[in-house]
Amino acid sequence: MGKTRKYNPVKLVIGFIYKDEAVFVKAENKLKKRFGAIDLCSPALDFNYTDYYETEMGRGLKRRFVSFRRLIRPEELYRVKLYTNRLECRFLSAGCRPINIDPGYVDMAKLVLASTKDYAHRIYLRKGILAEVTLSYRENSFSPNDWTYPDYRSPEYIAIFNQIRKLYAG
Repeated sequence: MGKTRKYNPVKLVIGFIYKDEAVFVKAENKLKKRFGAIDLCSPALDFNYTDYYETEMGRGLKRRFVSFRRLIRPEELYRVKLYTNRLECRFLSAGCRPINIDPGYVDMAKLVLASTKDYAHRIYLRKGILAEVTLSYRENSFSPNDWTYPDYRSPEYIAIFNQIRKLYAG
């Protein structure tokens, strides 16, 4: 029989997809008030891996990731996702989102992302929120899984998450 243990705190990471830099800055400021200081903000990357968001958000989308200095308990992820969903609603314009805000966390072994969409590889957390292991740490780098979205497979994203993991490791 395995023994249960208290799980270590994890590094909160939030990904953004947006068009208007001013909306990103407003959302980032709200998140800093809620979760504290940011210790990494990626450069704005072109988001051209899918046209899934174009109908709602338009073309020329950007992607950024931020990580927070203060660690969270992994079981808090569902609460963070509920908060970011409410925050997205605060930015609605004519019923459309100008920003997509997706939280997750990094620990030494993986990147976990929260979602409201169920698939075979996702685990239900609470209150309509699910989670998946999007990247796994193997052989000195994060690596994609079979279900990992194409953008998260890119060398640019993997480099960002490797950098965030180094911050987490101290």
